[in-house]
Amino acid sequence: MHKGKFIISLDLELMWGVRDKETKISYGKNIIGGRKNLNEMLLSFDKYNIKATFATVGFLFHKSKKDFLNNIPKKTPSYLNKKLSPYYNLEKYIGKNENDDPYYYGRSLIELIQKYDSHEISTHTYCHYYCLEEGQTIEEFEEDLLKTIQIAKKNNIKLKSIVFPRNQYDIKYLNICKKNGIESYRGSEASYIYKSSNDSKQNIIKRALRLLDSYINLTGYNCCNLNKVKNTLPFNFPSSRFLRPYNKKLKYFEKLKFLRIKNAMTHAAKNKLLYHLWWHPHNFGKHLNENIILLENILKHYNYLNNKYDFQSLTMSDLSNELKIK
Repeated sequence: MHKGKFIISLDLELMWGVRDKETKISYGKNIIGGRKNLNEMLLSFDKYNIKATFATVGFLFHKSKKDFLNNIPKKTPSYLNKKLSPYYNLEKYIGKNENDDPYYYGRSLIELIQKYDSHEISTHTYCHYYCLEEGQTIEEFEEDLLKTIQIAKKNNIKLKSIVFPRNQYDIKYLNICKKNGIESYRGSEASYIYKSSNDSKQNIIKRALRLLDSYINLTGYNCCNLNKVKNTLPFNFPSSRFLRPYNKKLKYFEKLKFLRIKNAMTHAAKNKLLYHLWWHPHNFGKHLNENIILLENILKHYNYLNNKYDFQSLTMSDLSNELKIK
């Protein structure tokens, strides 16, 4: 019989999710704040014996502009919307190195995470690849995956799990992952409002419902029965909840957000299910104190569930290994 499992995964991408100049100016403070505050999160994880999975964009391994330009795959994503591609005008918008351009380089962040033996470096693809956007091909995705596996291997990291950018994936891409040694991925919640799709199908109604679902139980606890995934590979460890950052406009609903997570975690622990919580480090880039307080409350509740129900914190690869043995 499985025990209840608790996965925390973080998407480490810096500005690769969006790279237009206006966003860099408006959201750049979050990126810089997230870089500074990553250590606070790691200290909290260490304090409560949490094992986290850091899904990392392969670009972040590079130390210099020369490294970037020397490691461009032969095939790059041919999106119909060229501006989706990080290779579009790459040479013009990245700086010389991490000191010069902290928005796009992240080698020091990876090295900081590696100081803690309990955490996993996972992949968020090499270039923040969008699998369901029009124009790109499965061959281009495989080139991207092979490149990030290669870059990680040079840094003594064996990639075993993946988090798809914007949760865009389908069976063809999962088969490529399986072919290349990826054993697990973070899937989407079961509800249609979380269904994997390209950006054009993400309308304002879905976004509003997802926001509301963070505070009120619209879609259930979103916990996973591991017996249903143990005979498939790669294993699907679906998201249970995106940990939304503190928002001044919604500050009176913070308690509801915490209770939504707390109740679902308790349900998972009691019923021996998986609960998967995720966010981006840069989500904590503003209002660090409020965000850390929420995180610590969640981790304190994890400790309570661990003591009472043997609720277990694992990385995605840890859980994959356990399922393969069973």
